[in-house]
Amino acid sequence: MNAWLWARVLHVLGVVVWIGGVAFVTLVLLPAARRQPDSHRLFEQAEGRFAWWARGATLLTGLSGFAMLALSDGWGRFAQPGQWWLHAMLAVWVIFTLMLFVIEPLLLHRLFRRIARHDPRGLMRRIQLLHVFLLTISLITVAGAVAGSHGGNLLAW
Repeated sequence: MNAWLWARVLHVLGVVVWIGGVAFVTLVLLPAARRQPDSHRLFEQAEGRFAWWARGATLLTGLSGFAMLALSDGWGRFAQPGQWWLHAMLAVWVIFTLMLFVIEPLLLHRLFRRIARHDPRGLMRRIQLLHVFLLTISLITVAGAVAGSHGGNLLAW
């Protein structure tokens, strides 16, 4: 197999682990955790175990995505309006990378512990809403990327 094909395979595998994990956390873990006493601690334990997988998957996805762009000299595609999904992929990747590597470890854990002391239910509701938002933009991006990489455009009804 050539380098571009390997990059694409690794890219898709990274997205499956990363966004699949976000879907599991959003649709299964958070609703189950919210029903438990001490839901914040349960969520933080489980998410802490997944965070390393998510970090690895986002790194793999980012490196393989940039490799595909470089190998295909695809940078000019960012200037084409029909390629909106490339911008979306980059934006989602940047948001998650910042969350996983900077914001969460340096800020959110301390903030969440402080809020959990006063309003644990409110904290879990906010975390759930944030995850629903992140999953929604991720799935829209995946759908646009699948269609776009096969010559379609979901925005051109």
